[in-house]
Formats: sequence, C-alpha cells, structure tokens
Amino acid sequence: MIFQIYGETAGWQLLGWAMVFIGLVLMNEIARRTKIGGIACFLALPAALTIYFIAIYIGAGTGAKWALNNDTYVHMNSWFHYAKLYAATIGCIGFMVLKYQWGKLGKAHWFKAFPFVIVGINILIAVASDFESAIRAGSIAGGWWKSSEGVWLYGGWWNILNGVAGLINIVCMTGWWSIRSSKDKKDMLWPDMIWVYILAYDVWNFQYTYMNLPTHAWYCGLALLLAPTFANALWNKGGWIQNRANTLALWCMFAQVFPLFQDASHFTTVTSVYGDGGIAAATGATAPTTADPKVQGFISILSILINVVAFAFILKRAKAQKTNPWKNEIFTDTKDFKEAMARAE
Repeated sequence: MIFQIYGETAGWQLLGWAMVFIGLVLMNEIARRTKIGGIACFLALPAALTIYFIAIYIGAGTGAKWALNNDTYVHMNSWFHYAKLYAATIGCIGFMVLKYQWGKLGKAHWFKAFPFVIVGINILIAVASDFESAIRAGSIAGGWWKSSEGVWLYGGWWNILNGVAGLINIVCMTGWWSIRSSKDKKDMLWPDMIWVYILAYDVWNFQYTYMNLPTHAWYCGLALLLAPTFANALWNKGGWIQNRANTLALWCMFAQVFPLFQDASHFTTVTSVYGDGGIAAATGATAPTTADPKVQGFISILSILINVVAFAFILKRAKAQKTNPWKNEIFTDTKDFKEAMARAE
C-alpha cells in the first residue's frame, strides 16, 4: 500500500481525509468569491498568526514553558513550513491584486508574470528540501535522517530524481504574461495552464510530500492537491493556480497551528516506507531498523517521466506554432483553454 490505512484507525483516517478535502474546497470558495473573503483569509488571518508565531518564539527565547511546549514550536519549527506558508500567502495576495486590478500594480502588464515567479519560488523551496533530504541521508542508496519535526525520513536517489522533476516542472509553465480576470471578478485565470501542467505538477508535488512529509502526505499530498484540481475540472476552469495557492496557504495555516491533527491523533497516517513500524517507527527515538522505499522510487521515476514528456510536448507544440511557449500561449486550440477564455474579461 502507498499509505498505511488499515486496522481500527482506518475509519478515522478516511474521515480525516474527507474532512480536509471538503473543508479545503469550501474554504477556497469563501476566499475566491468575495473581496471580504479573500482579505479575511489572506491578510487578516495571516497577520494575526504572525503575531501568534512571534509571541511563541519570544516566549521560548525567555524560557516560558507555555511556549516551549507549544505544538507549533515543538512540531512545526522547520524553515520549510514557514517558507511555504508565507510564500503561498504572498501568492494569494498577488493573485487578488491581479484579479481585482488593484492600483497601478494590478494593471501593469509586467506584473502578470508574478504568478509564474511565485509558483517557481514555491517549487524551488520544495526542490531545495528534496536535495537536502538526499544529502542528509548520507548515501545515494538511501539512509535515515531525522527532520527538525522529529520525523525519520528515508532520503536517497529518489529525492534527487524528484528534485530534477521539480526543476523541469518550472519550465512547463507556459504563457507567463497571459493572466486574466474572470468576468465576475471571482477568479484570476491562467488559461494556458491546462491539464498537461496540472498533471505534471500534481504528480511531482505529491511525491515531494510523500518523501519529505510522510506523516502529512495523506492530507497535504493527496487531499490538498485534489481539492484545487477538482474545482478546476468541474466549475472553475482556468482558475487552478489560484485554487492551488488558496488551498495551500489555508492548509499551511491550519497545520502550523494544529500539527497534532496529522502527527498524533486518530487521523494520523504514514507512508509505506516504515513497513510494519508505522507511526512509532516514524517518530521513534532511534532510526527505524528497516525501510521499504519501493513506492518512493517508483513514484519518483513516474514524476520525472511525466514532467519530461510534458516538457517535450510543450516544445513540440511551440515548434509547430513557431512561437515562444513562455511569452505566448500555445494551448489556444484546446477545450480547457477555450472554456477558460469564455469566462475571461
């Protein structure tokens, strides 16, 4: 199995997944439909949480027990979690600037490249984390190392392969300046970002979470990735990148404040790399005695193959159209593109 879902906790794990998936879909709708919803989710809430985080670290620095024992301080103290939270939130704010055309920035043509830049930064954060895991493993064939959250990770060549897939994924984004607002002002649209890119991104990002966030991947790797893809497929065509940023930022906020939902509850689910050891092996004082990285290796191979094929497909279309795929749109003849453009101003 890809995840360890069986026994008396299986029902809780499935319920937890459903709650996260449905919750993210609903919260994305609240955030995207009105200015008040977006401002509350991506300006007011992050501001309040920033004050909370600063208070925790000041308290911890002075030796206050309430801060030293705070779940955020104990379980979510990695550079990665804060980088993703704030990078995703900045993305959401920038997308609102473009969607509502706020000020000179929202109307500037050059700022239409912002989505590409912020998505690229988010991908590079994950790529750096993948390479870090491979290095810390101490062996290309695989080795255990303990993350700052106290979780044993099994790094190896699979991390390097997926990191390279992430770098390829960045250049699979086409039509960097082709950002539009929807007629109803609910969405920032990127019509050229069709299923080709979404599939390549989802597989790559799932694999990243599977290897580097093994106690979280059931939620942040599966439910979190499917929520924006689901919305884009059924009612928000062309809005996938906005959906993705919204749900990512909201999930990071939740996970940063309530980490034990994933790490130590009935809902906790781990990947198959720990074999029969389960969560006890993932968070034990000593490294697990065995590892089962077959799934990690398989998905990394799949990840880089899909991204290479997607990139080759993009270059083939660009060559046939005699156009630059990053300056111009190349999927204008596809159904997804046409449906997105029908919603655009």
